[in-house]
Amino acid sequence: MGFKPPKELIASAAGAGAGKPKQSATATAGLTFLAGAYIALGGFLAIRCANALPANIWGSMGKLIFAAVFPLGLMLVVVCGADLFTGNCLTLTAAWYRSKISLGQVVKSLVTSWVGNFVGALFVAYFMAYATGIIFEAVKTNGVATMPWAQSVVALANAKCSFSFSAAFWRAVGCNWLVCLAVYAAMSAEDIGGKILALWFPTMGFVALGMEHCVANMFFVPLGIFTGLDPRYHGTALQIDWSGFFAHNLLPVTLGNIVGGALFVGLLYCLIYKEDK
Repeated sequence: MGFKPPKELIASAAGAGAGKPKQSATATAGLTFLAGAYIALGGFLAIRCANALPANIWGSMGKLIFAAVFPLGLMLVVVCGADLFTGNCLTLTAAWYRSKISLGQVVKSLVTSWVGNFVGALFVAYFMAYATGIIFEAVKTNGVATMPWAQSVVALANAKCSFSFSAAFWRAVGCNWLVCLAVYAAMSAEDIGGKILALWFPTMGFVALGMEHCVANMFFVPLGIFTGLDPRYHGTALQIDWSGFFAHNLLPVTLGNIVGGALFVGLLYCLIYKEDK
């Protein structure tokens, strides 16, 4: 199993970032949409696999299963090719620091990927999870029907919007530090098995630790809002709205993700491994 040495990785990251502004508008729209959709599909898989396991019986096993299957999304982004905002915080920073692109191109690419990711995540949340009715599927326990997936996603949305600005920000810093390390480590592998293995554990780690990922939240929280407002839903009351989602979660988490990826991975490795002149 071949791999690149650490000094070569930042050059690979900078090269990947330099290519982002050169994409056509069609390619950028498609790749950013797909990245948001892939992360959302990983999140939906995690909900389906783990969130019907009662904590009083399974303990922390449900959280472990949730974290273990969530990396499907990043695996699809890296292996199949897509344009993910959180990963771009690493690659665009490296390309800018090495003078391959301008700061204006960095900002434009980040904004474009953020918007495209949001569209993709919303698409999966509404059409794949909500409109299909999958999130409302009932389970009978002792003759009583409950909606474990619907109840869990509403509770998850409530919890994600209950953090203070500072708590959400620092959870997001830790999240994208690990996510960008996953992307960075996957660049070292020269075969598909190595890439999957390299990205799996850092991604699983941020989920199990309870960190905050803005693109994942573009799926989880809107799905919780769609579900909590539906008349079919009976369970924990929805305590948030769209404005609360943007103000109390998406804003601090986006800012924290930028810092975690750009500063703690992109910039630090550029400073450690200077470009050969």
